[in-house]
Amino acid sequence: MDGLTDWWDSVELWLAQLWFPLQFALVVAVLAPLCVGAAWVIDRAVGRVYGWLKSGRQD
Repeated sequence: MDGLTDWWDSVELWLAQLWFPLQFALVVAVLAPLCVGAAWVIDRAVGRVYGWLKSGRQD
């Protein structure tokens, strides 16, 4: 576990020392795909639940 924490500390230090526009670009490059993926998963899940509930209703 010490190796992982040492590696993470060095990555964190490297990122903190970068020029701000590069920090921003890296964060956007990582977070944008994650947020898009999370939104897609949530959309699909809500669509399935809505379809399941809609097909179960009999008016």
